[in-house]
Amino acid sequence: MRLIGTSKISGKLRDLEKKIDRLIDDTAEKFTQVTPIRTGNARSKTKRKGNRIEANYHYATKLNEGYSRQAPKGMTEPTIEFLKEQVRKF
Repeated sequence: MRLIGTSKISGKLRDLEKKIDRLIDDTAEKFTQVTPIRTGNARSKTKRKGNRIEANYHYATKLNEGYSRQAPKGMTEPTIEFLKEQVRKF
């Protein structure tokens, strides 16, 4: 037995999955963009791993607490603001 409209629903769900994956990419990119850059080490060691963003360097917490004048709000706060705005657009 085939349910009416299931192909449309499946298509919409696939579209939504693609949008969510793109949102995760965009959010990881935003995090990297707001990461302070002096030598490039912090940005080069910031990666998306699945649905997570990993800042794999020993001073990540210090930068995220606003230690750098380049990112006085750190990286997490501006990234969350960006994510909230993008979700509102959905």
